[in-house]
Amino acid sequence: MAPDAKSELRSDDSTRAAAPVSSRMLAVGDGHELYVETNGNADGLPAVYLHGGPGSGCQPDQRRLFDPQRFQAVLFDQRGAGRSRPKGGREANTLPHLIADMELVRTTLGIERWLVVGGSWGATLALAYAQAHPDRVSGIVLRATFLGTRAELEGAFLSSLPRFYPELSADFLGVLPEAERAAPLDAYWRRILDPDPAVHGPAARAWGETEAIMSQIGPKRHRLEINAKASDRPMPSTPFMEAHYFAHDCFMRPDQLMQGAHALAGIPGIIVQGRYDLLCPPATAHRLIAVWPDAELRIVDAAGHLLYDPGIREAVIAAINDVAGKITT
Repeated sequence: MAPDAKSELRSDDSTRAAAPVSSRMLAVGDGHELYVETNGNADGLPAVYLHGGPGSGCQPDQRRLFDPQRFQAVLFDQRGAGRSRPKGGREANTLPHLIADMELVRTTLGIERWLVVGGSWGATLALAYAQAHPDRVSGIVLRATFLGTRAELEGAFLSSLPRFYPELSADFLGVLPEAERAAPLDAYWRRILDPDPAVHGPAARAWGETEAIMSQIGPKRHRLEINAKASDRPMPSTPFMEAHYFAHDCFMRPDQLMQGAHALAGIPGIIVQGRYDLLCPPATAHRLIAVWPDAELRIVDAAGHLLYDPGIREAVIAAINDVAGKITT
């Protein structure tokens, strides 16, 4: 779903995050190169952080989720995202490709097993990877669980949005021609992927702004800036990758992650969940925890979707350390 909050949303200066120990561009095939960085202790417990979106890229402050004395933390930008090349590339960009990329990153770095951490879309990728390669996963920490289903997207944009932000919902639908409003999600994804800037520009901005407002526990505004749709503001990149993935059901079978949850047996996990997350509501995490007995659900009250909502970041750091304590090497 929505990308992780940018580091600048923090009240302190995110540039104080330590520089990576190493960084490289890793060729993964199909013309794609991934930006990959390692952080912390080269002899520490291996961990990998999976950013959200899809399409956002990792942020410097996310290094600080991991104790640099305890962890060897790997951060990378997924295909088409962040510093990976080609930027925005959607060819040969599917969930199976991302899972294969993770395996190539792991083997290239000489890691046998790692703790997998991800939020929102990063949680989707974390679960899909763990189900495909459970023997390579020492533990899992999720935030804002998203199972990559059409039902979740409809619940967020067609149910929660009009219930909690009726005026924003009207703006969101108003960007579409009246004839396309009966199936707004498909209409948005089709428009965002249209090559004509006059078509994809307004749709991408409206999608991104709506998603951003729904992500925040206390957004500064509740309406779309309709008159700014064709302004000179930079075009957001994440809506294009999201439309690519969502229009293809995230390249998964129906309810794939729930049906494959048996593969998580024996893997310790903690799910951190904001009580008022409109994009990835607690019901999804509860559904997953019911079939994953080795995991624990931790609800953070007065918080929504974002990593930097009150209490969420601290809960994720605690969860990473607590799961690490259950890992036997």
